This record gives sequence, structure tokens and C-alpha cells, in this order.
Amino acid sequence: MTKRRTWSIHIVALGNEGDAFHQDSRPSGLIRAYLGRSPLVSGDESSLLLSASGAAARPVFTEYQASAFGNVKLVVHDCPVWDIFDSDWYTSRNLIGGADIIVIKYNVNDKFSFHEVKDNYIPVIKRALNSVPVIIAAVGTRQNEELPCTCPLCTSDRGSCVSTTEGIQLAKELGATYLELHSLDDFYIGKYFGGVLEYFMIQALNQKTSEKMKRRKMSNSFHGIRPPQLEQPEKMPVLKAEASHYNADLNSLLLCCQCVDVVFHSPDLEEVAEAHKIVLCAVSHVFMLLFSVKSPADIQDSSIIQTTQDLFTINRDPAFPGASQESPGNPPLRVIVKDAFFSSCLADILRFIYSGAFQWEELEEDIRKKLKDSGDVSNVIEKVKCILKTPGKFNCLRNCKTYQARKPLWFYNTSLKFFLNKPMLADVVFEIQGTTVPAHRAILVARCEVMAAMFNGNYMEAKSVLIPVYGVSKETFLSFLEYLYTDSCCPAGIFQAMCLLICAEMYQVSRLQHICELFIITQLQSMPSRELASMNLDIVDLLKKAKFHHSDCLSTWLLHFIATNYLIFSQKPEFQDLSVEERSFVEKHRWPSTMYLKQLAEYRKYIHSRKCRCLVM
Repeated sequence: MTKRRTWSIHIVALGNEGDAFHQDSRPSGLIRAYLGRSPLVSGDESSLLLSASGAAARPVFTEYQASAFGNVKLVVHDCPVWDIFDSDWYTSRNLIGGADIIVIKYNVNDKFSFHEVKDNYIPVIKRALNSVPVIIAAVGTRQNEELPCTCPLCTSDRGSCVSTTEGIQLAKELGATYLELHSLDDFYIGKYFGGVLEYFMIQALNQKTSEKMKRRKMSNSFHGIRPPQLEQPEKMPVLKAEASHYNADLNSLLLCCQCVDVVFHSPDLEEVAEAHKIVLCAVSHVFMLLFSVKSPADIQDSSIIQTTQDLFTINRDPAFPGASQESPGNPPLRVIVKDAFFSSCLADILRFIYSGAFQWEELEEDIRKKLKDSGDVSNVIEKVKCILKTPGKFNCLRNCKTYQARKPLWFYNTSLKFFLNKPMLADVVFEIQGTTVPAHRAILVARCEVMAAMFNGNYMEAKSVLIPVYGVSKETFLSFLEYLYTDSCCPAGIFQAMCLLICAEMYQVSRLQHICELFIITQLQSMPSRELASMNLDIVDLLKKAKFHHSDCLSTWLLHFIATNYLIFSQKPEFQDLSVEERSFVEKHRWPSTMYLKQLAEYRKYIHSRKCRCLVM
């Protein structure tokens, strides 16, 4: 009986991931936590401590021995002390030279130790590396870390922690994989760090197996039938994402003047501009206060209240000039702009707001063309900044013009979500499955061409407030509205993504279709073979729905996916539901191919007849 060879993987872990103030009494560290939690690792921890230079009180290395993947011996040398490179270079060089994987770890709150490692020891490690994969693990949550301030003058003590940029730069120098582990819990240890480490472990095993096979081929005198070579599966079709046109949609809403519900007038009562309450309220608490979306008690900011009172007033006089020409059913709200200079520039200001409220240089240039005096220009700009002010915060927009010119302060995709499925400012209500969902015509018209035609054409919906919706569930329709309002969506799973794709096809929103296609593809690609074999999802039914709803990219990809996983899906009952054309495509592109399986069967039969050991298994 031939003895089966046991493979081994050697991992060297360097660095201390504990706090700088508690290095001598560290709890369970990164390596020990992984060995104790990973389902792929089993065995007892060795008590062997290899000390260097007589440092018995503080051992240089801790050796762990365990089993991985069932029968692979895993040997880990954990070295939390960098002094080994100074005291025992011979031992450290041999360990690094014989390592299959190297893990460099540090604590993000110990910047002094990080720079010591980077400046003194990384050059030494680079000289000893020999095409070995390296993982850099930044452990811990940065202290005093807050949401990034939009003001470039606020540094908020950034010098005490190791930034992500510094860690990535170090990884580039070593050609390493950079990971941030905010805590040593099951997610970061098991799935995040463990997933990357186990990937490199598999690569190391594959490399060792490949080298063994090469040596055996060179030394083996047996010239019988060679094992068949398994070809690589065909490359899957690449799905190209459609670029977002969210900015352009809202900007065109201002230009086309559809669904206008507010009209601005100058101090002498001349009409200046038309706009939409929902968009204005999404970017400014001043307009929320003006249109009674929020009360002064809700805002609790005297500067916003004062700005609203100084700039605007609402006119409800039925004898207002031009009132008789307006729609008697639901006329737009008339707002008087008290400031003459601000009123003369309001069209440019509204275009600036609808474009994302970040193009300050263009706004200032447009205002200068209308106002010659630099003091008047500055006064108008300051009023715009007051309008965009966040309650309870200093007006940091005063010092951040250059920052906003570089990075948009895009309000809508976050602030419009505040109005999703809310009755505030709603002018249309959808009736779905016995429940109602309020919405805003302006957003629907701007983001969906089908709804734009429905609300502006000779249809019943153009004059009705209550609109029934058929063919979709309430959850799916709310996800559809969420995309229209925020330009993003996050389906709960493949089934909901397909329902949302069908809804997007019904309303002809092509980019949402592509997002759902990409979500489904990503979910299927991430499933291991065992999960694909046991899942209840009918992949053939998914294919037929994609074809029926004109999702050509998804249907083509699904056909390739079925062919690539032929041995799994051919055993499922729904495989018989494929059409003749689909079945022909799958059989033609199947992996592994029929020829390979035939050659493999012949080779196994030959090996069995010769009673010799298989070179592959």
C-alpha cells in the first residue's frame, strides 16, 4: 500500500497588531483568532516557543501547528517582536526564505511603530522575499475618527493614526495585498482575512503540486497513456454598465419647465423663474421652511430662519398680476424675492442648484456678468451659501469653494430619499395591492420617460391624482421609486432583482435594468459549486424571464453560465425545459467537454487494468 504524501504550508506572521500601550499583555491576536475560528483549520495549538538571544521572558516566535483542508499540515510562526532582525538575522532569514505566505500586521493607532517597521525592517524583508505572497493587515479602528469634514482647514488630529493611504502605499512597495480589519470578529477574521489567506494557501498548494508533477514527469520512466488535459472554460460575456445620467435628468427638468409648482417674482412683481418645490427642499432647509415642510421648531437655527425671512415672501393674493391665466385647479405657488440683486441672478442660481450645487466658479462668473459691483457679487454668493447651510453647523461653505469645485456636494441622491414614500409635497398617489404610495410628479417625469409621457400626454393619469399600478408588488415598486429618487438600489436577493428588472423594463428605465443584471450576475458568480448544486433557484426559469423581458445581456450570460457549470445544472429537472436552440448552445459550449470526459474514462480504465498508481489523483 502506497503511503499518501502529506502537504504542508508554512506561514510567517510579523508584527504586533495590539495597541501600543498593551504590547506585553496582548489578548488573542490575529493569527490565533483565525486558527481558532476557521472551519477549514483543525488541531491543537503547539506550546513550542522558539526564543532568540536568550529572550525567554518574551519569546520571539510562537509556533502553531494545525491541519487545514483536512490533511494539509499548517505551520505558523507568529513573530510580534521586530528585534529578531537585529538579534538573530540567520533564523529570521531562514524563516522568511522558507515561508509560503508572509503576513505583516500592525495596529492603525500605533503610527510610531508603523514608521519604524516601514523605515527599518521592510527593506530587509524585501531582500529576503522570493516571489512569496504578502498580506498586510491593518488591525483596529482608528481613534478619534469622525466623518470627514468638508472644510480643508479642519484637520481634526489626523497625525495619530496610520491612514489607509499609508498602508496602501506600503502594500504597493511590497506588491502585497492590503486589508483593513476593524475588529477581530467572525466577519473580519473568518470571511475577510481568512478568505484572502485561504486563497493564497490554495495557490501555494497548487504550486507545490505543479512542481511535484513536473519533477515526476522528468524522472518517471513510465511511457504509457498520459492523462488528458482539461481545457479552460470559455470566457464569460462581459456586461458593460450604463453611465449615470442623474445630473442631466434633474437639470433638464429645470429647462423643460414641466410639473412646475412654484414661480419666483422680482420685487416689482415680474416673473423671474419657475422651479419645483421637491428639488429645492431637497437641497435647502430655507426652502423647507418657506414651503412649510418643516417648522422653525424643527430647524432650530436662527440664521436659516432669518435668511428665509430676509429673502422670500409668499404671495397668495388672487388679484396678483397674471393670476387669472394660471390653472385654477392647482396653481403654482407665487414667491416674491425681496432682494433685487438676488432676484436678477435667480435663474443662474437655480441652474447651479439643479446641476448639483458644486460649480461655484461657474456660478460666480455668471453673476459677475449681471452685477458689475464686486460687493454685490459677494453678497449674492454669501446668500447662496446661507441657503445651502446645514442647520446647527457653521457655514463651512465659506472656505470650501475650491473643495467643492473638485468634489461635488451632490444633495439629491441622499436628500431626495427623505421624501420617498412620504406625503410631504406629494402630488400623485399610486395604488398598489390595496395600499397607497405617495410620490412627486417632477421627479418621476425627470427620471422616467414613460411616466413623463403618461403625466404630460392625453392620458387619464395626466389629470388624476390616484393612479393604480398592476403587475408588480409594493416592495418592487418602492425599490423602483428608490432608484428614481436616489439613482441607486440594493435588491435583497436574486428573485427581487429579477422582479425589479421586470419593473424597469415595463417603464423603460434601461440603466436600472443593467444594474439588476449586474447584481444577478455578481450573486451567481460568487456562489461556490456546492451552493449552486443545492440552491432552489430555477436558473432556466431565470433565463426565460430574461429573454421574455428583452434582457439580452443577462440571457446570453446565463446560457454561458449553464454551459460552464454543465455537470451541476444538467442534473437538475429544469434542465429539460431548455429549448432546442438553448440546449444545442449549452452542449456545444459545455465544460468540461464530452471529449475530455471520454478521454478521462479511457485513461482511468487503462490505469485500473495496469494496476498502477494514477498520476493525477
